[in-house]
Amino acid sequence: MALRLLHAALGAMVLATGLARGAPLDMSQYHLSFQDDFTHPDITAHGGPGGRWIAHTPWNGDFGNDVFDDPGSGSAFSYSPQGLTITARKDATGKWHAGLICSVDKDGSGARGFAQQYGYFEMTAKLPPGAGVWPAFWLEGVHKKKGTSEIDIMEYYGHAPNKYHITEHYWVNGHDTLGAWHVVTVPGNVLATQYNKFGVSITRKYMTFYFNRIEVWRTPTPPEYNQPMYLLADLAIGGGWPYNKLVSPVAMTIHSISAYNTLH
Repeated sequence: MALRLLHAALGAMVLATGLARGAPLDMSQYHLSFQDDFTHPDITAHGGPGGRWIAHTPWNGDFGNDVFDDPGSGSAFSYSPQGLTITARKDATGKWHAGLICSVDKDGSGARGFAQQYGYFEMTAKLPPGAGVWPAFWLEGVHKKKGTSEIDIMEYYGHAPNKYHITEHYWVNGHDTLGAWHVVTVPGNVLATQYNKFGVSITRKYMTFYFNRIEVWRTPTPPEYNQPMYLLADLAIGGGWPYNKLVSPVAMTIHSISAYNTLH
């Protein structure tokens, strides 16, 4: 009962911050295909039994001015009724440690985990404050023979607390051949003070991005995105912006990550 009441309260908070910019998302056209409320540990270092997430990118590359932790005692990952908290902190040498989760265990053939072509993808989260934090929720295409498809549903730089970025990438030999982007401005400091929903609906023709299930940007779907996509979420440090004044620790809490298929 207490957990249900918490979910209801979080839902009310999310709805209260909706932006009246576009049409609301009609959830009646979708059915749930993936859901994690992070009520128990389900992250492993690199895949295997006991986890639906791995704690690194499937190409085994960390990024940002930090090291991504493996799960375990004293790591960046902790659980509570609010969900999964990823905490970034400095170690005794001054090096930042942070965290990432990914829904497949590797790139290429034989990959295990969740990926889906088209549908609606969503994260409900409270972002960390502070100049230098760099959390994100993003998708990557499973087919990488010619290039890498990446959709940044939410990419946040802590020095601009009332904005987040949406970006379309297609990486070929280290060069971004798309680079289409949109900046979403939100009221006050709601990104770091309460839970919000960040989502995208992908069809063959269009991608529609949502903040608290209100449309904030629509753009044609690049042909490179017509493939299954897997899920990633992370708290990193830096991202090309100064982080020298950031005070350790800082935390991001993910209440849930979901995916939906269309009914028709």
